Amino acid sequence: FTPRFLRRLAGLFGLGVIHFVFLFYGDILACYALLGLILLLLRGIRPRTALISAGAIFAVLAVVLLLANGAATDDPAAAAAEAQRTTEALRGSPGTLIAENLRNLPTMKVSLSVQGPASLAAFLVGLAAGKRRLIADPSITTAPALRRVQLVGFPVGLAGAFVLASMGGPGETSNTVPIAVTMLTAPFLTAAYVATALRVFRSPRGRDIAARLAPAGRMALSNYLGQSLLCVLIFTGYGFRLAGQLTPWAVLLTALVIFTTQLTLSARWLATHVYGPAEWLLRAVTHTKWPAWHRAPH
Repeated sequence: FTPRFLRRLAGLFGLGVIHFVFLFYGDILACYALLGLILLLLRGIRPRTALISAGAIFAVLAVVLLLANGAATDDPAAAAAEAQRTTEALRGSPGTLIAENLRNLPTMKVSLSVQGPASLAAFLVGLAAGKRRLIADPSITTAPALRRVQLVGFPVGLAGAFVLASMGGPGETSNTVPIAVTMLTAPFLTAAYVATALRVFRSPRGRDIAARLAPAGRMALSNYLGQSLLCVLIFTGYGFRLAGQLTPWAVLLTALVIFTTQLTLSARWLATHVYGPAEWLLRAVTHTKWPAWHRAPH
């Protein structure tokens, strides 16, 4: 198991680096690969210990964010100028896009100093859920249990979201208080979303919806990279250079069109192929052999 898992992490890290340099500097794959090393060391942890550890990580992050409140001063004019400079770099040649992605590496390090531990905490929750078979065993996640999660998760989580929406705007100082609040409340909202999805997908109509969404989920890595590829073709010097040219509503419509297209393409692809393209490549790296490409005819 360990050599295979390490090869998988190495493949994921490589895809993340390529994604970061050539497509989108906001890559998360490399971060997930590094966190996978920690999970490998913690794979024998008990579910209760994993949950306590996750809660402790979220709490420490919230305290750090509270202590950092006001430590940096916002300069709206400088921020606007930097945004305009980035937009022009994205709309330039592929070379300027790559240079801009590399220039943002220090910024990503700062961002991942919060996102990395938060992701690790979420992974620990997932590890505990997997060991307890919370998703795999319907007898555990019964309708009453899911309702209780919704009744607690939505009020707590939405209250935190309201704090972020009302206090999270730019001011004279860097305000980390709303981020600290949502660091503690967002897991409750996530749990409520998951409980709602499970209840919906188990209904007759929900099972049809799940079946339509499932192919895109089975190709999550390919679709993640594919979204970046399509967006750089639309917005950057790789293609139409529309960065900064579209209204927010046009951007939202573009996102919906991309995702709807991916739902259709994923279903068609998996009708004739065993894995998505990126999943196939990562599986080849993991097992050091070429996996099946086409589905055997029925």
